[in-house]
Order: sequence, then structure tokens, then C-alpha cells
Amino acid sequence: MKFGVVVFPGSNCDHDAYHVISKHVGQPVDFIWHKETDLSGFDALLIPGGFSYGDYLRAGALARFSPVMNAVKDFAAAGGYVFGICNGFQILCEAGLLPGALIRNSGLHFVCRHVNVRVETNDTPFTNQIEAGKVLSIPVAHAEGNYVCDDETLDSLEENSQVIFRYCDPDGEPTEAANPNGARSNIAGICNRDRNVLGMMPHPERACEELLGSNDGRGIFRSLTRTIETA
Repeated sequence: MKFGVVVFPGSNCDHDAYHVISKHVGQPVDFIWHKETDLSGFDALLIPGGFSYGDYLRAGALARFSPVMNAVKDFAAAGGYVFGICNGFQILCEAGLLPGALIRNSGLHFVCRHVNVRVETNDTPFTNQIEAGKVLSIPVAHAEGNYVCDDETLDSLEENSQVIFRYCDPDGEPTEAANPNGARSNIAGICNRDRNVLGMMPHPERACEELLGSNDGRGIFRSLTRTIETA
């Protein structure tokens, strides 16, 4: 088993992701520079958070043109697992690997705090070790985390159980007050139809040590590891 962490110019959460896989998941992991095109030998890819290319145009819009992204598309099409976090989620949407888009937070301010997210389903490679309906405490750190999509896309996401995480209050209710960025339908994370590509705005790699305030993120990485082990 081997994980890869894709690194773009400006990435700043790549080492966080690497640390979690190597220390808490205990699996081999390598950095992958954005100009690489050979992803053979990897079982799962992490597209970490951070300001890829400075996000001067639109979050993820420049990163989608990096050479590695065509390889990531081929990797996903062949059934490989791809997990995009924060800016990684934005990149996956810009690259067409996930539907919808991420825009400026409704409050127009950068948000950095722990939020509650409800696990909508454990029928995915990324949540199979977590009880459906469980509320996780995971931090967010973004200015453009407002997930938007048209009505048709939202209906499809809901009908196909592609909404994997939803912002909620401590009791699991997806209230407006619990939504940190104005995301449609309180969406915090979605997967593709084939369920092998996941994007989420909160940072589970920052919630893997109790010292940091929560270890609720471990279940996501352990679920993916379990999936690969039993494949």
C-alpha cells in the first residue's frame, strides 16, 4: 500500500497530510510534485489544502492545469482513490472530477475554527469505519468554502448519496447557524458517482491528535486504509 501527496506551488498543508499518513495511519507515503505524470505504484492520492498558485485567479483554477492533474484524472478513471481537502476539494471541482464549485464565503471573511460535520453515509471507501450519522469535530480554514451547484446537480447528489459530510450543530442538525460559509444544503463534502473521489472542505488531517483539539479525522484515513487493505 502506498499513498501520494500532490504538492503544488503554494501548498501549505502537504506536510500535515504526509504526517498523518506516515505517523497515524502508518503507511508508506511520498510527495508528488505537480509536474509529475507517472502515478504508477500509488493506491491513493491526497490533494492537500493550501493556496495553490496563490489562488490569485480562482481557488483551484490554475492548479487544474498542472501536468499532474491529467494523470490524476486517469488514476481516478482507473479506480484509484483520490481525496481532496480544502483547496484540494476546489481543485477537484475545477478539474471536473467533482460537480459544483467553491466560491467566496457568504460572510466574505476567512473562517478558521472547529466545526461539526455529520457523516451522511458510511457506504464509501472514506467512511466505512465511521458510524453513519456520527458528528465529527473538524477544523475549517478557508475564505472560499461556499459550495454551490445548480438544482439538477443537487438533486443528483442527494439521490445518489454523494453528499458525504454536512455541516451541523452538536446534535447533528444541519442548521443555518452551523454552516460556516453558506454552502448549499450545508454541504461539507461530496464524492463522485463511482465513490472513489472525495472532496471535503474541513481539514481532517488537522483533527488526528487529541492535543490539537480532536482526533475525529482519523476515521476517514483509517477507512481509506481499510478499503485498500481489503480490495
